[in-house]
Amino acid sequence: MRDYSNHATRPTDRDVAITDIKPCVIEGNFEWNLVKIETDAGVTGIGESYRGGGVPELMEYTNRFLIGENPLDPERIVQQIVQEMSGHGGTTGKVVTAASGIEVACWDVAGKILGLPVYELLGSKYRDEVRIYCDTHAGEAYHVEDGATAYADESAYSPAAYAAAAADVVDMGFSALKFDLDLPEDNVPDRTNGRLTNEVIQNKREIVAAVREEIGYGIDLAFDCHWDYSVESAKRLAHELEDFDLMWLEDLIPPENMDAQIEVTKDTRTPVATGENRFRVHELSELIYNHGVDIITPDPTTVGGLAETMRIADRAQENYMPVSPHNVCSPIGTMACVHLGAVIPNFDVLEYHALEVDWWDDLHTGDPLIKDGSITVPDDPGLGIELDEDVARDHVLDGTDYF
Repeated sequence: MRDYSNHATRPTDRDVAITDIKPCVIEGNFEWNLVKIETDAGVTGIGESYRGGGVPELMEYTNRFLIGENPLDPERIVQQIVQEMSGHGGTTGKVVTAASGIEVACWDVAGKILGLPVYELLGSKYRDEVRIYCDTHAGEAYHVEDGATAYADESAYSPAAYAAAAADVVDMGFSALKFDLDLPEDNVPDRTNGRLTNEVIQNKREIVAAVREEIGYGIDLAFDCHWDYSVESAKRLAHELEDFDLMWLEDLIPPENMDAQIEVTKDTRTPVATGENRFRVHELSELIYNHGVDIITPDPTTVGGLAETMRIADRAQENYMPVSPHNVCSPIGTMACVHLGAVIPNFDVLEYHALEVDWWDDLHTGDPLIKDGSITVPDDPGLGIELDEDVARDHVLDGTDYF
């Protein structure tokens, strides 16, 4: 085995090889799909894919054809996964999500071997800190029970509860925050047609007004709607919220129909954001070039990895459009997004989605990541973050193995 303990120089013959790909599921507020890549260089990389069942099994499956491949070629590795698994729906969906975490782990390996932080491998550095927005759910955070979302009781959806939660987050040092704007009464009188009653729209307006009154207009404020509405209801809601100068209103309608998305976005001066549930640059390019969105929100651990997110950001830059990555990850996936935030010129703000997980920072060995609402871009080789193995083992999903 070649000795790569001195990371200052790159091996001239590039004979590094993947020896194993090991997934692991950590149970946080979501199921965090982590992956380790082991190499014959004695260097291990770690990555993360978006949450959800089936992804760890797909990552494990790639051992059939990635053993012996060179982890110094992350983009080629993704292309190989897509090609090898195209018959499994590999050009989109969960195969691409699994490839995203493997790609991140390859960047981590490459950085450690070359002695460079991942952002140096990706491109120019535009910022030393990445601003974070805190996703605070509703007035009281929901949690996960038996793998499914368990929502808070009805009192959590009052305007006062939202305002109190907003004040707490601002006191933590965040200059940007986001709430879910889903309400239990959204499904009345019909849970499937996407229409909002006038009463529900006014309730949502009262929530937004209460938060704005509490935090003022010096704090960036966004709301997420989770693809639930019809076009006409999306328009009516966006119009009602125009006076509150939102950072954005997110995912108003289902993602499949491009013409419908363009119609909603162009009908309101409330900024509209979407993009987290689309895969690879192909599924976001039309959205960008037709200005069907004001702020694009790809998820790097879903869309195909860091390099694919940069391709999306390039297209957004051509159209003078900011990029704010979606992120519901553990500290591992979050730090991967931080490296992206350093190199994307049109990057705006990164999501943090684990406020209720009091051991989130315990999952890695360094100091707390978020300070005064931002994360410093690390200069250590690779991602610049390492798992605390003991904490990780304590939170492995029941019935699954630790790496």
